[in-house]
Amino acid sequence: MVATPIGNLADISLRALHVLQLVDVVACEDTRHTQALLRAYGIDKATSQLLAVHQHNEQEAAQAVIARLLQGQRVAYASDAGTPAVSDPGARLVAAARQAGLRVVPLPGASSITAAISVAGAQASGDGGFVFAGFLPAKAGERDTEILALAREARAVVLLEAPHRIDALARSLAALGERPVTLGRELTKQFEEIVTMPCTALAGWLAAEPQRTRGEFALVLHPTAQPQAQDDGLRVLQLLLKELPLKGAVKLAAEITGASKNELYEVALRLRGMDPGS
Repeated sequence: MVATPIGNLADISLRALHVLQLVDVVACEDTRHTQALLRAYGIDKATSQLLAVHQHNEQEAAQAVIARLLQGQRVAYASDAGTPAVSDPGARLVAAARQAGLRVVPLPGASSITAAISVAGAQASGDGGFVFAGFLPAKAGERDTEILALAREARAVVLLEAPHRIDALARSLAALGERPVTLGRELTKQFEEIVTMPCTALAGWLAAEPQRTRGEFALVLHPTAQPQAQDDGLRVLQLLLKELPLKGAVKLAAEITGASKNELYEVALRLRGMDPGS
């Protein structure tokens, strides 16, 4: 399993170059992309030495990889960018290879997750560590529910997002109030940007310049010592909104838990699909 650069070609490891040169077959997400990557490093592989293994065919293609391994061939797997099997294909291939009694070897390298964490300056709380949440659901209601759950997570949380959905994610994250978030855009690439701000400011920052919504994104929600009242308020609010009108649910949730009525009101508006600014 070979990690490849997430942007800057210089981020390839010497070990990865050695293995990619040595193997008989390179399994990969996109054969054209990987062929261009290999040629950038002066590695020449015939088209027949490249095998497509992506999210739509991974289960079946894994058997083709296993067949080659059982024949004694050496196979490397590389996703289009970063470390395989982390929000990219590869996990099914690994599971199938292990089930067949074959050895799987990791070649560590570039990862947007660890890159984002390393520059976020997210101070650990409690026992430290971070949670990798990856891509949140595309549907607004499901995404908002996930974010409410993340509001109760005291550790740092790493999210990934694509350019066509970053605006929607930023609007949903505003429900987390003043919790700091670090956004990494186009990490390791020419137009890399890394900024830290409160969650409430993220949507406005993106809207200020058109280019800010372009590229791939890794975000780090900073750790928080969330007051228990706020945790309880969000949970109680979700339950009450199923039975009561919005204002009544907010008022009762605030009275029961002692959480901020204004913050609960903004969250309730988002859960109901309404614009807090309207």
